[in-house]
Amino acid sequence: MKLYTKTGDDGTTQLMGGMRVLKNNLRVTAYGEVDELNAAIGVALSGCDDDELTATLRRIQSDLFMLGAKLATLRKKSDEPRIDQSHVHRLEQWIDAATDETPPLRNFILPGGTSTAAALHLARTINRRAERVVVDLGEQEPVDQCLIVYLNRLSDLLFVLARRANHRAGVPDIVWTAQRGASE
Repeated sequence: MKLYTKTGDDGTTQLMGGMRVLKNNLRVTAYGEVDELNAAIGVALSGCDDDELTATLRRIQSDLFMLGAKLATLRKKSDEPRIDQSHVHRLEQWIDAATDETPPLRNFILPGGTSTAAALHLARTINRRAERVVVDLGEQEPVDQCLIVYLNRLSDLLFVLARRANHRAGVPDIVWTAQRGASE
């Protein structure tokens, strides 16, 4: 089987279920942003030597694949896998656990530190962009609200996982203050 089909040469792509839309359709943009987020998490994983973090990020990648598939699908079937409140609850548990392990946050911090933490900060910003696009899509057509909640919670998790990655490596947060600029 060849990878290329030539069916998209006219600037269209096929959603799951068969409907063809322009490649700049907001739904396509939304699941493309989620795909980019998933790839950014893959970059964070490429330098990760923490087994717990690796397992967490792999689970998130699986969730994001399911979330992207939901965005690529117009039909609603009750038996298809979906992101639901249990996924959000799991993110909240991970946020609480990682927060408990890190020093209290007293200032704004600049993204950076270890390569894993820096990659997680980058993934967080991509996550926020994906969230904005999914919200935009929801203004035009129905979007499961749980997808937006999941993305919102995930950005918080990525932030605290970046802090925890630095903390576990003994790398302090890079603190930003208006008076001094950046300092450690």
